[in-house]
Amino acid sequence: MKEFAVVQFPGRTIEDWLADYRLALAGKDAATIDAYLRVIRQFARWFACRPGNDGQFYPQSITRTAVDMYLSTLKSTSHKQLARSALSGFCIWLIEEQGVLEKNPTRGIIIPPQAALAPRLLSEDQRYVLRDLVDREADLRGKAAFALGYWAGCRVSDVSWLLMENLHVTQKAGWMIVGHKGGKSREVDLTNEARRAVLDYVTQGERKDSAYVFTSQRAKKTLAGGESDGWRWSEDGIHVWWQGIKERARRSEAELIGDITFHDLRHDFAHRAREAGWSLEEVAYYLGHITKSGTPAIQTTVRYTQVSREQVKGKLKEIKG
Repeated sequence: MKEFAVVQFPGRTIEDWLADYRLALAGKDAATIDAYLRVIRQFARWFACRPGNDGQFYPQSITRTAVDMYLSTLKSTSHKQLARSALSGFCIWLIEEQGVLEKNPTRGIIIPPQAALAPRLLSEDQRYVLRDLVDREADLRGKAAFALGYWAGCRVSDVSWLLMENLHVTQKAGWMIVGHKGGKSREVDLTNEARRAVLDYVTQGERKDSAYVFTSQRAKKTLAGGESDGWRWSEDGIHVWWQGIKERARRSEAELIGDITFHDLRHDFAHRAREAGWSLEEVAYYLGHITKSGTPAIQTTVRYTQVSREQVKGKLKEIKG
């Protein structure tokens, strides 16, 4: 595809627009602002390359067709949702504050749910890239959230709703009561990797005075149903952070991890636990796959640890004649 430089519109470049829009995002945390501006910048460059735009970015020409087709170029559902959210806010600002749009072109655009795929087993390279990306960050909150996904198989909701009163970590041991989805909680011990990351965050990280372990870096929110205070780091906030982490990957890294979701860490944990010799019942308990009667939901766990062709192929040589 022919590349065009994004040139000015009425004397303004896309960076001029984004500099002004950044001020309108002042109430959001830094990671969200960076993720939103990155999406808008990418869209602007893509839009400038469309026929009829001659390499220029015309904000007043953004249409639903343009937004819809841009979203179709993105691979993952989470990336599409982030892009729609970022572009919607930008377009509303163009309407209400700049007067260059008459209606929001993102309104009515539906992001279909991602088709159910076989549970993810990450490769060694993918694991390396993800761990290294998180390790490069100075964000203790992000390191702790990643550790609970990667080293404890936690859902996003498990992380978001984890209460301080249910977390017990010291220099030598760690365990927690976790499980928001479906009201099913369980007590689990933490690996050293997870314990250290969470301990570093709660003792050295920037936290609000909150009942929740993971707190938002944005302004205090109005209480939603079931919340103890307005400082909880929401599930949406965690997804935005996760997308931002992946977008900071180098090109060769992005090709490996671009479509990996936070939930894929949970699937991969289950595979690694099985490889370490855990029984299906043990994996089911640890991940919270429990039936209403309190017994392990083995069928759910089996879906998480589906046998792969490569696993079977490797054992063919073990068959004796």
